[in-house]
Amino acid sequence: MTTTAPDISSLQQLGETTTLAVSYLRVSTKEQASKGGRDEGFSIPAQREANLRKARDLNAIIVEEFVDAGESARKADRPELMRMIEYIKAHQVAYCIVHKVDRLARNRSDDVAIHLALQEAGVLLVSATENIDETPSGMLLHGIMSSIAEFYSRNLANEVSKGMSQKAITGGTNGKAPMGYLNVVKKDELGREMRTVDLDPERAPIVKWAFDAYASGNYSTASLRDELIDRGLTTVPTPKRPKKAPSLSAVHRMLSNPYYKGNVSFRGAVYEGMHEPLVPTEIWYRVQAVLSSHRASGEKTQVHDHYLKGGLYCGQCGSRLIMTKAKNRQGVIYPYFMCAGRHSKRTNCEQKAMYIPDVERAVENYYKQVQIPEHIVTALRELVTSEFDRLQATTKQQQEAYTRERQDLIAERTKLLQAHYAGAVPLGLLKTEQERVAKRLAFLEAQIEAGTLEYEQAQAHLEDCLALAGDCHAIYTSIDDSLRRTANQAFFDKLYITEADVVDGQAGEPFDILFNPEVQSTALRRKQAGGDQSGDQTANVAGLNKDQLVPPAGFEPAAFGTGNQRSIP
Repeated sequence: MTTTAPDISSLQQLGETTTLAVSYLRVSTKEQASKGGRDEGFSIPAQREANLRKARDLNAIIVEEFVDAGESARKADRPELMRMIEYIKAHQVAYCIVHKVDRLARNRSDDVAIHLALQEAGVLLVSATENIDETPSGMLLHGIMSSIAEFYSRNLANEVSKGMSQKAITGGTNGKAPMGYLNVVKKDELGREMRTVDLDPERAPIVKWAFDAYASGNYSTASLRDELIDRGLTTVPTPKRPKKAPSLSAVHRMLSNPYYKGNVSFRGAVYEGMHEPLVPTEIWYRVQAVLSSHRASGEKTQVHDHYLKGGLYCGQCGSRLIMTKAKNRQGVIYPYFMCAGRHSKRTNCEQKAMYIPDVERAVENYYKQVQIPEHIVTALRELVTSEFDRLQATTKQQQEAYTRERQDLIAERTKLLQAHYAGAVPLGLLKTEQERVAKRLAFLEAQIEAGTLEYEQAQAHLEDCLALAGDCHAIYTSIDDSLRRTANQAFFDKLYITEADVVDGQAGEPFDILFNPEVQSTALRRKQAGGDQSGDQTANVAGLNKDQLVPPAGFEPAAFGTGNQRSIP
């Protein structure tokens, strides 16, 4: 960007005493470049006027102007700066006038390189507002101002980063809120402006529906996006960008964003947010499970050729089974599952193609084999409930300790205020200590509240899983194909098929525990012994991990667990 300047050849006709100069102007942001204000150092017009005054003081004429609008001085490859250096190399120019040294560079290495280029071209750098010249004192001032500019740039970036980190730690939202929320400015009780986040009344209900719908397992991200567009979901318009339908990647980012369950993320860390959660935690985790299962099965659309597609694996080499169709001489088409490893010749597998109706019956029969009899369900319920009771007793002791610590912290906070009022604790120390106490209190409150809730959720979750495991065959044979896909994802990570139509499933959490014969045997022995609860009844049972019985998402598809063995009769 340049202004109209006199022709050099015509100026040179005025005589050898004519002094020529170039003017360099810069603002850091596009917003500054678009403003026409007159504040010194803020706008292009203000810098131009100051440079022209300086040129008149030097009895010089500005023959060319170079303007970098919206370019940071932290980088030296600015287009107009580069063009200016090439210009002074090709023309006889006495001065390069800048408004301030920091318009040219904000780090010492770039400043030295640019200044050296000017010196080699015989051009003197002049500041319109700073007393900089080629005298020793002027050069000293130049070096000092360049160092100050670099310090300012680095310190500003550091302070901004610190501010953003602190905001995230306290639960604030950095930058633009995600779809379904709006950045708003409110006033506190003292009339001060406060930037916060509110639910978007137009988009929040649609986003909430999106999580509930995707958690059901009946949508892919592509089909969900189509439905969201039909429901009228758009991005929030800005002065520069009109509203538009969300992209497929935007829908995927939305489903993966923990912000919707009440967390804020900053530089890889996750903090408890101050904003209102839009999605319950269990729904959010269930959505992550569905996303994982879709990635694992390679499914990208809702249109499935078959409900078993993506969940079956070769019993010989472990490769995924893919669908194929064969046509006989009469033109009749027969569907088959075949090993992808053998098909692509990646393995030495000799597994033959399997007729799909035969595989369907084999999977149904496998559900009958793993279904847990009622007497074992009862024994498992008693075994795991006893473990929960023991853990609850331990948790209760921990909660009592947390409660005592909370009472001590509340008393400490009161003493701090009293000491501050008495002049014994300065304000800075008071704020630091109050922040420490507040963080610890928030942690304790969460732990105290979570203790009972986790136990209640675990009990409910256990009952749901036992009911499903005890009736899985009847459930599977009574539901439609779309729900069968969901059932397979919920019960099993993988189903291995051999050419003899034999199925061996790798159960997902927590069914890998409930279907485990050793766990079932332990439960039966305990029940037959009269439910003796002395000692740890599950300490020596392979595969019994009590944490797996209480996953964050509750009953969900797509949890990856240990291999499964068939239920004992």
